[in-house]
Amino acid sequence: MSVEAYSIAKFRLGQIVSTPNAMSQLTKEDILMGLKRHQSGDWGDVSENDRQANDRALIEDTRLFSVYHAVSSIKVWLITEADRSTTVLLPEDY
Repeated sequence: MSVEAYSIAKFRLGQIVSTPNAMSQLTKEDILMGLKRHQSGDWGDVSENDRQANDRALIEDTRLFSVYHAVSSIKVWLITEADRSTTVLLPEDY
């Protein structure tokens, strides 16, 4: 999918932080693509329950959770809290 497909934001991102582990294992491109997908409502590889919870969270302004895989196959999580602050992390960082 092209970058343009992720250009329509469904919510505003607040402060964005990343764990040191994620920063050391991911490229800037991996992080930026994950943020674009997350903000566009493409939740990645989450369960159907998490997908539905995210869709509700857009309306209710609650927590959002996405899962992606970097080019290197590393699993990446993005968590956006109700205040829309967002953390980029690896599962083992949780």
